[in-house]
Amino acid sequence: MRIILTHEQADFDALASLLAGSLIDEGALPVLPHRMNRNVRAFVTIYGAELPFVEQRDLPSEPVEAVCIVDAQSMVTVRGINSATRVHVVDHHPRREGLPADWQVTCDEIGATTTLLVERLQEWDGHLSVVQATLLLLGIYEDTGSLTYSRTTVRDLRAAAYLLECGASLRIAADFLNHPLSQEQQRLYDELRAAVETYRIHGHQIIIAQGDARGMDEELSSVVHKLRDLLDPDALFVLVATRNGVQLIARSTSDFVDVAEIAAYFGGGGHDRAAASLIRDRSIQEIAAELVRILPERIRPAVTVASIMSRGAQLLAPETPVLEAAQRMQRFGYEGYPVVKDGVVVGLLTRRAVDRALAHKLNLTAASLMDAGNVYIYPEDSIEHLQRVMADTGWGQVPVVDSQSGEVIGIVTRTDLLKTLTSGSLATQRHNLADKLNKALPPSRLALLKAVAQTAFDRRLAVYIVGGFVRDLLLEKPSLDFDLVVEGDAISLAQELVKQYGGRLTTHVQFGTAKWYLSPRLTIQDGKLALLENQPAGARQDDFPQFLDLITARTEFYNYPTALPTVESGSIKLDLHRRDFTINTLALRLDGHHYGELLDFWGGLSDLRQGLVRVLHSLSFVDDPTRMLRAVRFEQRFGFQIEQRTLDLMQEALALMSRVSGDRIRHELDHILEEPNFINMLARLNELGLLRSIHPGLQWDEWLRERLSGLPTQPPHPSWGLGEPGVRQYASWQQQRKMLVYILWLLRLPLHQAKAAALRLKHPQRLVNDILAAATLWQDLHSLSSAKPSQVVRRLEELPLLAVYAVWLAAPEAPLARQLENYLTRWRKVTPTITGDFLKSRGVPQGPVYKEILGTLRAAWLDGEIKTEVEEIAFLERLLEGARG
Repeated sequence: MRIILTHEQADFDALASLLAGSLIDEGALPVLPHRMNRNVRAFVTIYGAELPFVEQRDLPSEPVEAVCIVDAQSMVTVRGINSATRVHVVDHHPRREGLPADWQVTCDEIGATTTLLVERLQEWDGHLSVVQATLLLLGIYEDTGSLTYSRTTVRDLRAAAYLLECGASLRIAADFLNHPLSQEQQRLYDELRAAVETYRIHGHQIIIAQGDARGMDEELSSVVHKLRDLLDPDALFVLVATRNGVQLIARSTSDFVDVAEIAAYFGGGGHDRAAASLIRDRSIQEIAAELVRILPERIRPAVTVASIMSRGAQLLAPETPVLEAAQRMQRFGYEGYPVVKDGVVVGLLTRRAVDRALAHKLNLTAASLMDAGNVYIYPEDSIEHLQRVMADTGWGQVPVVDSQSGEVIGIVTRTDLLKTLTSGSLATQRHNLADKLNKALPPSRLALLKAVAQTAFDRRLAVYIVGGFVRDLLLEKPSLDFDLVVEGDAISLAQELVKQYGGRLTTHVQFGTAKWYLSPRLTIQDGKLALLENQPAGARQDDFPQFLDLITARTEFYNYPTALPTVESGSIKLDLHRRDFTINTLALRLDGHHYGELLDFWGGLSDLRQGLVRVLHSLSFVDDPTRMLRAVRFEQRFGFQIEQRTLDLMQEALALMSRVSGDRIRHELDHILEEPNFINMLARLNELGLLRSIHPGLQWDEWLRERLSGLPTQPPHPSWGLGEPGVRQYASWQQQRKMLVYILWLLRLPLHQAKAAALRLKHPQRLVNDILAAATLWQDLHSLSSAKPSQVVRRLEELPLLAVYAVWLAAPEAPLARQLENYLTRWRKVTPTITGDFLKSRGVPQGPVYKEILGTLRAAWLDGEIKTEVEEIAFLERLLEGARG
């Protein structure tokens, strides 16, 4: 016998899961629990005859071969279950610890367990009756608040749509979801309403209500649902005295209040939105007092304005001319500016008002055009309050005012609010990466970081690690290099660090940046940064970096497309917004109790998890077209995909690439060529049309892919001469290898095209010479296939070795490759043993004839006409005799 079980006090999700399980496993018996919610019991009473449920007392007296437990993870005692019974759990709550190892467990955190089973049913060939489809719909609707709870997923919606297509009745569902209370339940409901106590904890509205149900036999959850729907708190805790003890029933509508955790404190359980506990041997008053005491420790702070605002708002005076306001809007891109007089907000000037005034050629001031009003909000206000302010005033940009000084300290926009409400930004979800950060850094770097953080905290400065370091840390590929951004004066912070820990500074006051060159006397003592009194120069014992960059948070704007940005100081939010892609806008705050706190204003964490490269705003590629090259680099480096809207924007901006300087393009291409996966990056650039937009000569094909794939990772044997002293060379093999890519890329082009492409990229002259030499050689390469060694040497000896080596790598035929290899490794080093001094001793007059004779001797050696020094002397004698004759 196979049976399906669920929990006691069953709700519609439990009952519907029983039904779905029996439809999937035909022949398994869905067993009703002893206790069901009142509305569930009513549904079974009316429609039970059409459903396959059985009571426990009606089960056959047979061993239970297998049990499927749905919407629960605890075994119910049923006759026939034994140690050989197989158990399968299907639930939408997180997997509980301590489940037997031989149980098969399917847990998926979605809105309802019914959804999991309906997804299986969609593969089933059977037909659902109206009653069956309606019960399954009730299971999903009740646990998702009719698809309105935040835990609802797209999968729940799809399952509900499928059931509606199968004929589920919304009318019947509505009747049972809004089932009227019994007389006893109504009495308790009224008692609880009268006893409601409201608390404001960390920005959340928390309601606690107490009641007495010791003479009541009805279930309590329906009463709690009604009370929650009436009061709409962030969390509701109902304490009810019953015959068996005090029943705690908790409901939450907020991601910041996990009622399962709170119920677990009292010995109960559930999930984050609905939980319960039965508490014995304690009075209801004692439990209520204990609940009030522990709630502040277990409720996370609500999202506040401070967590989503931008500091350092751009303010306008009432007398500001409309043209000046328009210039500032164009420069910084904001849609609205607070108008402030004598430190008091008097209105908001919007871009729309400015544009209309300019269109009508009205030379007005901010005071004449603004939406008047003294509207502001405090940083500690909740986003719910912000939402009400915006709705009441119609302002899409609300100034943020310090609650003590009254000074305007920032601004919060409609976009900030929408990103938070739609979970587009994870900045406010309180991710903390302190443990991950501590494990990723070696002791020296960690001690350095914490010393900077402590100094910043002491000076009341916020300091952050930003960008690529945070991205790579989350991708489990941490690096050791990081830049620090300071909200405030980075130079003054650096000066204080030098005062405490030695070293020296270089600063750029214009940009607010400082480079701190660390003292060689730095060390670690008891896990902290310390400065030794006596330490020999260059004898540093710990792995500290040579220097650390500290940067004042800044914003930037572009005066025209493709221009280099103009930079001004700003907040961390504005600093992050000037970056290229969402995955590079992540930051970790380091000072004080914020240590390890992740900031994600632009959805970077979500895009990291989804593997997407997403641009921040629609004009990003217009401002800087080289970001298109970086998009491809990140996409291919991480195995991500460029998000579709970003791809569309790239296509629209392709033509702008021709206006970008060659230096900037080459800088980005150099970064690509330093990547292990650079071949796929170049291929992707070609696929997107980026190479052609840079220069028509930058082509891509399989020939080039094959040659670059075969590019050696290590330098050739010293006999090839690429590292010989005195030979013009690049700094390292890595540098030479990069130059070889450029040479191979262009050598097949006609000479004028190769030159044009090289000049477009502003290559240094030595590389241009290499490219042109290789291109010239490539064009007449076949002339070398049957040439004598001396002819090969004569053709190649004036060419740069790197150019010849590149052509050898590209040579299409083995004989040609052998000719070039022989030249590089052997022939170019061949010289006659006879010297000019020997010729002088034989009475040969000095002059150009020396070069001719020695050249002839070298050619004879190369071509095998001379094999020994004796033969060389004889060959010389014949030359001299011929010259005398």
